[in-house]
Amino acid sequence: MSLPWCAFRWARLPARLGAALRSGRDPRLRALGQAWSSSSSSSSSSSSGGTKAPNTSLYVPLPVKPLGPNAAGDVGAELTRPLNKVEVRKVLDKFYKRKEIQKLGTDYGLDARLFHQAFISFRNYILQSQSLDVDIHITLNDICFSAAHVDDLFPFFMRHAKQMFPMLACKDDLRKISDLRLPPNWYPEARSLRRKIVFHAGPTNSGKTYHAIQRYLAAKSGVYCGPLKLLAHEIFEKSNDAGVLCDLVTGEERVIADPNGKPAAHVACTVEMCTVTAPYEVAVIDEIQMIKDPARGWAWTRALLGLCAEEIHLCGEAAAIDIVTELMYTTGEEVEVQNYERLTPITVLNRALESLDNLQPGDCIVCFSKNDIYSVSRQIETRGLESAVIYGSLPPGTKLAQAKKFNDPNDPCKILVATDAIGMGLNLSIKRIIFNSLIKPSINEKGEKEMEPISTSQALQISGRAGRFSSKFKEGEVTTMYPEDLKLLKEILNKPVEPIEAAGLHPTADQIEMFAYHLPDTTLANLIDIFVDFSQVDGQYFVCNMDDFKFSADLIQHIPLSLRVRYVFCTAPINKKQPFVCSSLLQFARQYSRNEPLTFAWLRRYTRWPLQAPKNIKDLVELEAIHDVLDLYLWLSYRFVDMFPDATLVRDLQRELDGVIQKGVHSITRLIRMSESQRMLNLDSSPAGKQGQLAGAAKPSSQEGVKIKTVEDAIMDTLASRSLASKLVQQGRLTPSMLKQLKKEWLKQQLVEGKASAQNENQSEGTRKKNNNPNAD
Repeated sequence: MSLPWCAFRWARLPARLGAALRSGRDPRLRALGQAWSSSSSSSSSSSSGGTKAPNTSLYVPLPVKPLGPNAAGDVGAELTRPLNKVEVRKVLDKFYKRKEIQKLGTDYGLDARLFHQAFISFRNYILQSQSLDVDIHITLNDICFSAAHVDDLFPFFMRHAKQMFPMLACKDDLRKISDLRLPPNWYPEARSLRRKIVFHAGPTNSGKTYHAIQRYLAAKSGVYCGPLKLLAHEIFEKSNDAGVLCDLVTGEERVIADPNGKPAAHVACTVEMCTVTAPYEVAVIDEIQMIKDPARGWAWTRALLGLCAEEIHLCGEAAAIDIVTELMYTTGEEVEVQNYERLTPITVLNRALESLDNLQPGDCIVCFSKNDIYSVSRQIETRGLESAVIYGSLPPGTKLAQAKKFNDPNDPCKILVATDAIGMGLNLSIKRIIFNSLIKPSINEKGEKEMEPISTSQALQISGRAGRFSSKFKEGEVTTMYPEDLKLLKEILNKPVEPIEAAGLHPTADQIEMFAYHLPDTTLANLIDIFVDFSQVDGQYFVCNMDDFKFSADLIQHIPLSLRVRYVFCTAPINKKQPFVCSSLLQFARQYSRNEPLTFAWLRRYTRWPLQAPKNIKDLVELEAIHDVLDLYLWLSYRFVDMFPDATLVRDLQRELDGVIQKGVHSITRLIRMSESQRMLNLDSSPAGKQGQLAGAAKPSSQEGVKIKTVEDAIMDTLASRSLASKLVQQGRLTPSMLKQLKKEWLKQQLVEGKASAQNENQSEGTRKKNNNPNAD
């Protein structure tokens, strides 16, 4: 036997040991074979670690191309003989059908689906390669001549499977990286301190935040962490007005209070932007109950566990006391709870509003869709009243301007129409909260959209905006638009707020980078999926929903970027529902990849500046999207200063745009009228929108009511399609009251004609029966 032949046999020895063990052909190798088998099983058991089975549907196979001709020739064929493809196919089919092989594959992480995929690829690789590696060529030749067992192919099959699914080769490492069971250990600086934790618990308008802020202002240094830019701005201004120098840090803005540029000892920031390495005397974490938020909860968890402060003051609902106490128990810190009662009384009325004719100064109608806001605002205008509007996608400056307009006692605007965006960050002088609907779309932890009644926590948060201590209304009232919703509202408000059971977590850029080191050819979105699937968390935590992150990752996947840069772009906050904002993220990433700075001049051309004042609702929505794009530019400018160099100029541009949007929102009812006349706005696109359309009339509860709405829609369509009716509406000659009267008369006429027609049909039917049956009398 030649030397090369012996070398190849020796190289294949481990595979033969396993085969010898199963077949029992070589007793001398049993001991070594048992050791090999036990090491394999222990490796398999350790890889599982007693944890859940991985979701292998997330494993995206990587292509393994067949080998072409070898420059050195086909060494395997020279040492043995060329392989007969027909015989090799039979061997491979036999290998696939063996139950022992399938079971062994399961031990190595190949379930039935992965095993099948890997085998198909392995078979194509063997049959289509023009020259195989020497070891596998010799093994296949031996099996064809019955000099080896078909099971000897398993090591080569697994080698191929790990090339297709690289996570199989490093499962243990991936589980260690994604082990999220001890989050307190991520913050060694905070663990070196003995922090004092004070929980200010109470409902809205109970003074809990006020007491925490007083301690913050009295401290030598402090950090305020809020859920919104508006709240961070408020504390920033309040602190500087009180003579305590305070800097502002948000995702899109950095403001240094000191004229010389020296950082202040106090900082007001959004919770995502707080630093966990700088030391402070006092830290305030506002709205701590948001630690349960499916998307943003990780930021509150990070602040709670990681802030380096001697005192940490938490403000929020009592429902968060238990989870905070449990988390602090793991850090060895005790929680001091201070309970607060509401400063002003609030009453749930026994009667619904029923009609917009019953509106009073200080009323706020709460809607959960932008279409409802447009519909209700339009109907309020037809009653000769003026309203302010506030919803989530409005720029912060516009929200403040609308709040100021509503709060101003000398302004004729006395009605507010808003979404639940009023629940935080705005001081409003509201007497009565009126829920237009109690159904709000939401996204659960799995990223699924749900249409359910608002929670008790949400209802209390919104209701609590009525009758605030600092407003002119010292008592608040709450009711609904429709009587049938009032009972549900009372049930929701009377339910106890469920205690928060878990806090959110989020993988860091470092963890994702380590994942990518082991899986270099995997897309970022797939890395996130695999990370979440492999992650291990205690019952006190959950991994936050990362659908928005994966959406951005898929959006820019084809653009050549380093992993760290790609990660930063994917964490940029964007509205997925705005196509222009999404395409802007894509364009920004493309420019960055080309190393082309995004200058002020480039951005003006891209947004087609200067922009015109909105003429209808569609124009207003487009301006809001452009404002979001400028926000995105500013957000990226603080991460990539060289590539986004004109932040100051862009901020001035954004202020100018904010003024244009404010003017549009100030005359929003005119924009709605223009949109209706141009048939650009569909107010009936959602069930909630249909509820709001006929405010002032009872909601239809029967099939007949649904038919009436359909008839009314038909009338509107007919009127809008006639040029004369359109001109009358536009010229103001056809008023809403006249149109309403026309609809009533038209419906009455249709009902009379319908009854007459039905009566005639009955008479005709009776006559026919009589003629057909002479004995009917």
